[in-house]
Amino acid sequence: MGYSFLKNGRLDRRLLLGLVMGSALLSIPAAWAQNFPAKPITMVVPFPPGGPTDLVARVLAQKMAEQMGQPIVIDNKPGANGNIAAVAVSKAPADGYTVLYNTSSITLSPALYKNLSYDVQRNLAPVALTAVVPLALVVNASLPVNNVREFVAYAKANAGKLSYGSAGNGNVTHLAAYQFATSQGLDATHVPYRGSAPADVDLVAGQIQFMTDTINSVMPFVKDKRLKLLAVTTAKRMSLFPDVPTLDETVMPGFEAGAWQGMMVPAGTPAAVVQKLNSEAIKALHSSQVKEKLAVQGAEPLGSTPEAYGAYIKRELARWAAVVKATGVTLE
Repeated sequence: MGYSFLKNGRLDRRLLLGLVMGSALLSIPAAWAQNFPAKPITMVVPFPPGGPTDLVARVLAQKMAEQMGQPIVIDNKPGANGNIAAVAVSKAPADGYTVLYNTSSITLSPALYKNLSYDVQRNLAPVALTAVVPLALVVNASLPVNNVREFVAYAKANAGKLSYGSAGNGNVTHLAAYQFATSQGLDATHVPYRGSAPADVDLVAGQIQFMTDTINSVMPFVKDKRLKLLAVTTAKRMSLFPDVPTLDETVMPGFEAGAWQGMMVPAGTPAAVVQKLNSEAIKALHSSQVKEKLAVQGAEPLGSTPEAYGAYIKRELARWAAVVKATGVTLE
């Protein structure tokens, strides 16, 4: 059935005007996205400057800024296992100019915290899965151990005397170390930090004795022999450290963990803007400069569609809910 702009033989100007205005409004998001970005973008990083997440975020942000012709300003908002940053971004205008550079911690928090003030699936929109950084079991260089089994024996002989650090309560660096310690029957104290960088400093100084930290965070200390690298958490050995075994092949069969990273924006951000950010992120991840810089840090570039990243987050939420329930860790 067709529509007529005539009313009693005359042009119905109100109906025509309404249709014209509606068509104009529909074209606004597309035009807006076409001009995006027209000003600097803020990328919120949930951890301190100099940490493993911050390092990768800055590499990606620099390349994306070059591609888009607009600066991307890094805003570090550490604390609460990444939740302070996530809340800030969830409340930001949904225009694409505030981006969360999140980590796997965003899928741990719903299982760890009783009263979160945001919902990762309702208040944030996925942009892209960007990279993954393997975890490494490292110990202070002064410990008289050279492999995982020697360390387990040493820790058991010094029950209650050792402590391990993490990038924060409930962080993947915490849960991985917790799983390692409990699987081996170790009695050790957890010391949470506001990010990996300060924890690494104390580990080198001997204030704590071991960690399962991201490889890019501890690599400089391993190379100058201030820390001992005993194992990695990948399914297979890393090409950067071919002589270092995995926890899977030593004392934890089937164990695998990594600190993955991604980009999200406030829910309601126009789909065209999300797609623009996604395409620029993928383009940057495929560039030889970014690949080289990430390889130096032990990080592996990934890349995904927004939809695939959303599905991945859903699976990780279920996975870590089961892990948290098994470990019994809860946070306020």
